[in-house]
Parts: sequence; structure tokens; C-alpha cells
Amino acid sequence: MTAQPSVFNWLSILFLGLIWGGTFMVVAIALEGYPPLTVACARTTLGALTLLLLVRIMGRPMPTGRSVWGYLVVIGMLNTALPFALLSWGQQYVPSAFAGISMAVLPLFVLPLAHLLSDEKMSARKTGGVILGFIGAAVLIGPTSFDFSEGSLALPQMACIGASISYAISSVLTRVCPPIDSIVMAALTLVVGSICLIPAMLVFEGIPVWVEGRAGFAIIFLGLIPTAFAALLRVQTIRTAGSVFMTLVNYQVPVWSMVFGTWVLSEILPLRFFAALALIMCGLMISQWSSLAKLLKR
Repeated sequence: MTAQPSVFNWLSILFLGLIWGGTFMVVAIALEGYPPLTVACARTTLGALTLLLLVRIMGRPMPTGRSVWGYLVVIGMLNTALPFALLSWGQQYVPSAFAGISMAVLPLFVLPLAHLLSDEKMSARKTGGVILGFIGAAVLIGPTSFDFSEGSLALPQMACIGASISYAISSVLTRVCPPIDSIVMAALTLVVGSICLIPAMLVFEGIPVWVEGRAGFAIIFLGLIPTAFAALLRVQTIRTAGSVFMTLVNYQVPVWSMVFGTWVLSEILPLRFFAALALIMCGLMISQWSSLAKLLKR
């Protein structure tokens, strides 16, 4: 049985919400000096090297078996390479807050995918919550969602939503993946992402050079804090307080992304962003009510 959440667990949840909510702002800053694939590649590679070093220091064993490695390859592409690239490209055109709110839809994508690909079946309440959340996603994209004319934001917005779908698929695959050490899995999936992104970066954007100012430091921050350190803190929190407790992060990320976007980047957010956030959060609470009820009882 999972232990009662400690003060450290609650601080960890708050810190993870801050880190992941602020990631979209940091990506926007990195894009001031670097093209999108370089941002995605640098973040992934720095995170991979950091976690591989930790795996070596801790003496964690590498996985064996073709099936495990097959899962790691697919999860690595869907959990790092593809979403990092999509978000970096999309954030060239849309506010960082939009990217943050689009990540709130992630758990709503997971539910129907888990229904199809695993033994976690949808209930009437979960279905209602998912529908309400998807209405919020439609409000977030706005009336120009299928306007792909020149100058339209439809494609960048779809890229952010596509990143959320990619994360959702990788989440379901992670659940059904054969047993593997969590830190080793985080490290190896980042390695897979790096293997995918390095050639793409070199072909389309060339060899990166250091950019003076905050863009360069943003690149380093992305690799070390939200990619490597947060992965370790997430594992520690789940092991000591449980995965149900971990779901509290989902409610913080979009809020912090809006706070940082308006406060630090001076982004002007349309009213539909706030309406979309309210609908998505309500849908999320309805669909995850059983998990939240268990947490409140504890």
C-alpha cells in the first residue's frame, strides 16, 4: 500500500507543476536564438547524457529482450522526438500558454486510447468528461481550426495538439511495456529521441553554435531541469506517494504556463484560452473523479 503523501511529496508536486508549466516559456526563449529542431535536439541530448551518467553511477542494469527494446524505441520516438519537435515548431507561431493548455488535454486522450489498447475501460462518467474536455480543446483552437491558408495558425496549433496525442499514445504504451527500471527507461527513451533528432537537425538546420544571452542558457535549462531532473523527481514521487497523487500535476501545468506566458513573456491571451482551460479542467476532473476521490480519502 502506498504511504501517505509527505510534506516532501506535496512540495515535489508543486515543484513539478512549476517546472513543467514553465517549460513552454523557456522553449519560447530558446527559440529566440535557435531553430526548432535544434531546441528539441539539444533538450533531448542533454537530458539523455545526464540520465545515462546517473544510470552508470547508480549501477542500474540495462534491459534485455527484444520486446522491451521494441517498446523503448517506439516510446522514445513518441515521448521525446516527435512531441519535442512539434512543440518547438508550433511555439514559433503560437503563445507558450497555448502549448501549455494543449498539454492539459493529454489525460483525456489517454482514456480512449487505454480503452482500446489496454484493459482500462471507459465508463459513462469518463466518456462525459472526455467529451467536455474535447469541446474545450475545440474552443482552444478556435474557429480557424481548419483554415490552412497562408498566415493561418491552424498548423502550429495542430502541432501542439499533435504533441499531446503523441504523449498520450506513449503513455499507454508505457503502461503495457514489460517491467523495466524507471530511471533506465527515462534515459533510454531520451537516447532514442536523440538518435532521431540529431540527423534531422543536421540535415535541416546544420551544426548549432552557442548563442550569447538567455537563449543559450534556456537550452541548457531545458535539458537539465524539465527533461532530466523532473524525470527523476517524478519517479521518486510516484514510488513514495503513488501514481494517483501524481495526477495533481495535470491541473497545475496549464495554469502555470499561462502565468509565465503573461508575466514573463507579456503574452496577450484571448478570452477563449480561459474558457478552453475551464472546460478542459472540468472534463479532466469529471473523467478522473475516482482517482481524485481516492486521493482525498487518503
